[in-house]
Amino acid sequence: MTDVKELLLSRIRDVADYPEPGVMFKDITPLLADPAAFTALTDALAEIAANTGATKIVGLEARGFILGAPVAVRAGIGFIPVRKAGKLPGATLSQAYDLEYGSAEIEVHAEDLSGQDRVLVVDDVLATGGTVEASLQLIRRAGAEVAGVAILMELGFLRGRERLEPALAGAPLETLITV
Repeated sequence: MTDVKELLLSRIRDVADYPEPGVMFKDITPLLADPAAFTALTDALAEIAANTGATKIVGLEARGFILGAPVAVRAGIGFIPVRKAGKLPGATLSQAYDLEYGSAEIEVHAEDLSGQDRVLVVDDVLATGGTVEASLQLIRRAGAEVAGVAILMELGFLRGRERLEPALAGAPLETLITV
């Protein structure tokens, strides 16, 4: 796994002062453009899905879609998008949550999850944890079980893991890289 982490880290680019001064943005587009690195990432996340017994992958808008869909294919399980409010047609369940400077809301199709599902949440970055926390609440409200959370990169200094501990309720949180 050390070789995979080194490969992934080598393909993540730092962009200073984006999206605002003082922020060091972690850009994963070079990783996605490298077939070997993207395959290694997909395989590592699919292994987590298998180890948790997940029956569905939930990908969080937007980069969680890019990561979650190939993981679901590799693991041989379904993929469910969790989107920003107003982006899904038909009946949805929604969950509001607070951001650093305001609030947001995410949604899932009401019929996409059931009590038979064990759901692994997949996303690219764990920062403050607000979106992941809201997705866990949404999954449980839909009647599904949270199998765990799998993240490419955790920004440890923002302490999102600490925020998520109560919401995880014992489900595992696995990150491939912590910076």
